[in-house]
Amino acid sequence: MAGAIHEGPEYGVGDFVLLESLDIVSFMENLQLRFSKGKIYTYIGEVVVSVNPYKPLDIFDKQHVDLYKGREIYERPPHIFAVADAAYKAMKRRAKDTCIVISGESGAGKTEASKIIMKYIASVTNVGGQKEIERVKNILLQSNCILEAFGNAKTNRNDNSSRFGKYMDINFDFKGDPVGGHINNYLLEKSRVVFQQNGERNFHSFYQLLSSGNLSEYGLVGDPSSYFYTSQGDSAKVSSIDDRADYKAVNDAMKVIGFGQHASTFWKIVAAILHLGTLEFEEVGVEQAKIKSSAPLNQVASLLELDVVEAEKAFCSRVVATKGEVMEKGHTIEQAQFGRDAFAKAVYDRAFSWIVRFINEAIEVPQESKTKNRSTVIGVLDIYGFEIFNNNSFEQFCINYCNEKLQQLFIDLVLKQEQEEYMREGIAWQHIDYFNNKIICDLVEAQHVGILAILDDACHTAGKVTDPMFLDAMCNKLSTHKHFTSKKSNQSDKALVLGKNFRILHYAGDVTYNVAGFIEKNKDTLFQDFKRLLYGSQNELLSRMWPEGAQSVNSITKRPITAGADFKTSIIQLVEKNLSQKEPYYVRCIKPNEDKSPSSFNYERCKHQVMYLGLLENVRVRRAGFAFRMPYERFLLRYKMLTKQTWPNFKRGSAQDGTKIIIKDLNLDNDVQYGITKIFIRSPRTVFALENQRTVALNNIAVFLQKMWKGTLARKLYKKMCAVRRIIRCYRAFKLRSYMGKLLETFRDVKNAPSFGKNIKWPTPPPVLGKLVQLLKNVHRRWRAFMILKPYPAAERPSLRLKVTAADVLKGRRQQWGYGRKWEGNYLVNPDVNPRVMEAQHSLNILKDRDNFKHVLFAAFVKKTNRHNNSADRVICITDSFIYKMDPKKKFKDMSPGVSLDEVTGLTISPGPDQLLCIHLRNGNDFVLCLLPGQQSFDFTGEVIGTLSRFWEISRKSNLKVDVGKEVQCNLGQKPRVVSVQMANKGPVFRKNGGNGIALHWPEQQTQNGSS
Repeated sequence: MAGAIHEGPEYGVGDFVLLESLDIVSFMENLQLRFSKGKIYTYIGEVVVSVNPYKPLDIFDKQHVDLYKGREIYERPPHIFAVADAAYKAMKRRAKDTCIVISGESGAGKTEASKIIMKYIASVTNVGGQKEIERVKNILLQSNCILEAFGNAKTNRNDNSSRFGKYMDINFDFKGDPVGGHINNYLLEKSRVVFQQNGERNFHSFYQLLSSGNLSEYGLVGDPSSYFYTSQGDSAKVSSIDDRADYKAVNDAMKVIGFGQHASTFWKIVAAILHLGTLEFEEVGVEQAKIKSSAPLNQVASLLELDVVEAEKAFCSRVVATKGEVMEKGHTIEQAQFGRDAFAKAVYDRAFSWIVRFINEAIEVPQESKTKNRSTVIGVLDIYGFEIFNNNSFEQFCINYCNEKLQQLFIDLVLKQEQEEYMREGIAWQHIDYFNNKIICDLVEAQHVGILAILDDACHTAGKVTDPMFLDAMCNKLSTHKHFTSKKSNQSDKALVLGKNFRILHYAGDVTYNVAGFIEKNKDTLFQDFKRLLYGSQNELLSRMWPEGAQSVNSITKRPITAGADFKTSIIQLVEKNLSQKEPYYVRCIKPNEDKSPSSFNYERCKHQVMYLGLLENVRVRRAGFAFRMPYERFLLRYKMLTKQTWPNFKRGSAQDGTKIIIKDLNLDNDVQYGITKIFIRSPRTVFALENQRTVALNNIAVFLQKMWKGTLARKLYKKMCAVRRIIRCYRAFKLRSYMGKLLETFRDVKNAPSFGKNIKWPTPPPVLGKLVQLLKNVHRRWRAFMILKPYPAAERPSLRLKVTAADVLKGRRQQWGYGRKWEGNYLVNPDVNPRVMEAQHSLNILKDRDNFKHVLFAAFVKKTNRHNNSADRVICITDSFIYKMDPKKKFKDMSPGVSLDEVTGLTISPGPDQLLCIHLRNGNDFVLCLLPGQQSFDFTGEVIGTLSRFWEISRKSNLKVDVGKEVQCNLGQKPRVVSVQMANKGPVFRKNGGNGIALHWPEQQTQNGSS
């Protein structure tokens, strides 16, 4: 409907449901017409069909976001924003989990569609600008960059083809703002790591690293043709890709997400795989391979931090345990090359999974938060489309099985939604004939007799089982299945080769598969020697990636799950336990041509995609019985101008009554039915008739409104011109007389007011008195300051200024900071705090003569810790030039040369009643100490903060950075440490807390007593 209403007939029909004739010819003609006119989106009800434009379009900016935000899907021209907004509204308004399923073949624009949806959701959320929500949004957007680098590749069909499936759940709070998410990845095409067809590339990450310029640390050269794993496709350079810029973008994204030092590990893995491709073998005995040159192996061992001797053993032999005996069996050259490639694929695949894991850890919503707060979800599925190649192998089999499951879900949910709406509205449901592809799904996934089960049996059978033997087993069990055929079951089919091919009649078309490699790819074999080798890596992250390597040679392990079984389990879980529990929205992507041309439309190619995406089937289901439906309120609002009884406002009944009047007046009764809340229209012709009459009526209304409005404006203007002069005269005189009176009345009793008139709002002055009023305001401010300071003795005013500074800096971040007591600064000369005043004063005089400082800003007893976790009693003395550590047990002798205040970069305290203080220094060895309150239970933290902050303002004309946090990040001995506070019976004292943690044990009694 949207296309016909908002775009005009020259653009075709914006909703395929409204096609006059429903057949493949009409469908394709409308799709081609819209593409030629630059309209890449078309609806099928609430499904968006998207044709890749192969050029930038200006329809994704903020203006278009605002155009679709909060609108119903049929209120604007077809756009992917409308589907994204519909899913978001359903989630936010009805607390309903939703999902957006994006499907289509490689190069159809699935990845770009998912990016557009993510950007739209980011644009319409977090209007309050909360930092945590902004952080989550940023990570969700930045993760695309990393996943594309390590999971996308240039293929013959697409320069940025996703070689894995991705499902992302985005969690929202009750306000509709994103608070976290989770990503699941499916079936990474890891065979691409070791082999690429002509014209294709390996994953982007390899070329990004080779273009980075940081090659010396990886032992690489910048030419991809120098490495076997990046030279097979002979297509290293791609005009649409800037690998060097992408490398920088990926590293920036890793920093944002929080990969930290682990980012270098993933690049080292990529570099090691490149070196692996240059590893060659030679035969030195009967069935015994040897590495030709040790240089590549040394590079691999160095990058992955492996023992080079153990690495050589793993590549040239493997350890076999049989009947309690352990023996070493050498590899032939062919076996060694197989092991090398399997190692490269497994390491990259595992690294990719851990990249996804790192992203998930950064955006994961804590379980307790999900339980405590109402959380809803929008899922975005970007997964490979149906694939039919000249040579279809195990990967295409899995991908097409996945699409069968999604098609089954698609038809079931669309039918279910239609049937539920008919039942809600009281409309009789008509049975719809459609192809149910459950029979094909069962053919693949059924227990014992499904293709995957037969393949697993072949993989688990003892002895040597070949791919032709697996094909023969399928033929014996599935020969009578009407969607399976082979040369053995149909010898007249010349397209099939005996012992090599089988064919499945998919919903999207017939696909012939080559069984070569099915068993090996399903086993996904990686020798245990490699797992032990990787587990033994000195790289902590790489070792964690391979926990199964911890098993001993003699341990009995479970039979590993095959790749097919694992993929089947994950897809069933995705479809049945995830997508089917959400309200679905669909984006069906179509690739218009193979040349990536913005103007070419390959009719047969697009027709093939329309058929295997099941779009025509979807239209038939959607328009079964009724092509169009709309709530009565919206129908009446849209078409009320078509009859005199309903225009301009209908007040003689309900919206349903008004709708019936319009339909009856236009003689359309025979083509509609009335539901409980909606009107159902059977024929698209009726919708177009309503729209045509509405267009004519709107033109007449527009002319009438223009005429009346122009007359009204002219009359209003004349009256205003007559009144304006009189108003100006009276207004000026009145304002000048009344302002001074208001001012005197406002400030009549201000001397007795608590704040001396601070909160009194000044009357707005006439412009002529502007300068005078400003002068009066300045006088009032100085008078207020004099009145406030009048009760305070002059001697206490310097410390009062420090307290004001401390209050401004802390701003409520710490409740107790000693503002209620007298601040003395140097507590070493206070006999109540330090009985040995003379010793302290003598030591300070020596330091003053030696270092020529002028004033002691602050000095007190502290408990200090160091990089060895030793806790000791000290005195901290802060002067206007240096910070000194002094030993009270040695007559307050300074323990080391004073640290210049220029070295100070900031302060950190905790929000609690403890007196933890960290003075951050540029040299990486911070002062971590606890200010000792003494018998008077003084809280010194506020005084230190106020004193240093005020000194910084005066001497450096800048603000000193002050942080307040429960955990204090610091450096001791150039190593990062985390200091926290723990309540204890005794203290204060510092104790070690975990690996790099330090705990300040603060006495609970001291906490209860409070601070002065």
